[in-house]
Amino acid sequence: MQSSKIDRIKDLVEQLNAASESYYAKDQEIMSNYEYDKLYDELVELEKETGVTLANSPTAILSWKLDGLTIVLTYREGKLAKAVTRGNGEIGEVITNNARTFKNLPLNISYTGELILRGEAVITYSDFEKINGEIADAEAKYKNPRNLCSGSVRQLNNEITARRNVRFFAFTLVKADGVDFHDSKEAQFAFLQEQGFAVVEHVAVTEENILSAIEDFEHKIEHYDIPSDGLVLTYESISYGQSLGRTAKFPRDSIAFKWADETKETVLKEMEW
Repeated sequence: MQSSKIDRIKDLVEQLNAASESYYAKDQEIMSNYEYDKLYDELVELEKETGVTLANSPTAILSWKLDGLTIVLTYREGKLAKAVTRGNGEIGEVITNNARTFKNLPLNISYTGELILRGEAVITYSDFEKINGEIADAEAKYKNPRNLCSGSVRQLNNEITARRNVRFFAFTLVKADGVDFHDSKEAQFAFLQEQGFAVVEHVAVTEENILSAIEDFEHKIEHYDIPSDGLVLTYESISYGQSLGRTAKFPRDSIAFKWADETKETVLKEMEW
């Protein structure tokens, strides 16, 4: 049964890629939008059922680029063993005791092997407003949630960190020996959720629906409670993403896009020299 589904996945990928190449490269439509969407939906469902995603599958994953502090977590024997900030990319600060106070971080998980993951520590806008509202002196108020989060995570007193309501959202699984993810990042996200982690909100996209997906994120950001400064597009296939290598600082399997700065009109009323 599994093999027949994988054969169908191969067939769907071939059909969809041929249709895309014909439409975009040759300006010829070999199937209608309705037919394409129907086949694509079938492909997505089969990829979810089997956990298999081919390297040339038209899917990819689009997610928030959260605006907080990147944290790397290590679990051993089902317990949080270490938490460090990304720092300069090579050397970070150990903040394990503070990480244990994050509001939504599991201290114990069912997986007992060594688990390493990356994610973003953030403070929501609503918690940020509440904390600032308790500060009478206008000059002492915090400028933005990111700065407050960074200072909170690095606190020497983890009781203060605990009061700041820092939350953690996983965006990359680095290591989980012995677990077969069938070459799927979506499967990795599902695994992390099963372990009790909150993961960054994401959707599967192709060249057909990526613009509408970005539009959905653009509408959502206006009222989204978690700070985000853009979007990240990454390949669904783990092996294909790894085959692309990395630059000195970043892997080549993902592209980050930042939101454009908002521009508004204002009136200059006076100047004091």
